[in-house]
Amino acid sequence: MTILVTGAAGFIGYHTAKYYCERGYNVIGLDNLNEYYTKRLKEARIHQLSAHKNFQFHHADFADKTALSRITDGKKITHIIHLGAQAGVRYSLKNPEAYVESNLVGHVNLLELARSTDSLEHLVYASSSSVYGANIKQPFAETDPVNLPVSLYAATKRSNELMSQSYAHLYEIPQTGMRLFTVYGPWGRPDMAPWLFTDAIFNNRPIKVFNHGNMARDFTYIDDIIDGIAKITDIPPKKGAANNYENNPAPHKIYNIGNNKPESLLKFITCLETAIGRSAIKIFEDIQDGDLKETTADISALQKDTGFTPTTELQDGLNKFVHWFKTYHEL
Repeated sequence: MTILVTGAAGFIGYHTAKYYCERGYNVIGLDNLNEYYTKRLKEARIHQLSAHKNFQFHHADFADKTALSRITDGKKITHIIHLGAQAGVRYSLKNPEAYVESNLVGHVNLLELARSTDSLEHLVYASSSSVYGANIKQPFAETDPVNLPVSLYAATKRSNELMSQSYAHLYEIPQTGMRLFTVYGPWGRPDMAPWLFTDAIFNNRPIKVFNHGNMARDFTYIDDIIDGIAKITDIPPKKGAANNYENNPAPHKIYNIGNNKPESLLKFITCLETAIGRSAIKIFEDIQDGDLKETTADISALQKDTGFTPTTELQDGLNKFVHWFKTYHEL
């Protein structure tokens, strides 16, 4: 079993590659090490993965079709786990071109690779909870309409789902999309709240609390996310199996992966203060463009099909994150 993991130097990509390396699978990691956030952290993740003899890393951009073909030529890839993307809701307001190149052009390149790979059993790709956009109903379910994105990032992720549906229909490529909900944990991203808040609290800087704290997220610990990814990867959809709960005969399915337990932003901050042992200096501000007030995952479909059950409580997960943060920064 040979697995191609895109975005291998990223937060979720690193943990996914590590999971499969530790279980003896051959893993090909691909990442362009872009400047969206510090390359030092990405390089440190790859350094950790390189300790595994069954891991190969390629510094390349999957939006470059020639480079992607060169790296994968002759490899009997059985699974593609496509986690690479231009991330960030707020950054899409500043640099939309990056999202078109990585999330749209790049996704098509992975679909074309899947179409030309005879050994492929399953293409698994990351979508996002942001596709639910302006929906009010909670929790979000896979059957909910997703036609009102509130950010370009969300629009590109919904586009990924539609492109995958067309390739599954036309070429019978088994695919599963994963709508991921607010992932956090060790080796997390510096642009997300756990890192931003922790760094600010340790350095006695104020934190910005958007929408005056009237927000909630389905915070999902990284180990639970990886468990969900692994379970999904093991069950490629079959043609004619009424996938995606819409009587869809193509071998394409979409699952939420979340904690199914929304926590308020203020509780999140309190748990983080407990883990750090210090209080935060808070500045309350209005909600930002593109942000959702609340996200909650209905995970009943994933539970029914795979037995997936998240187990990490928010306080425990933040304790582990803060411990890693202190170790990484030698605090």
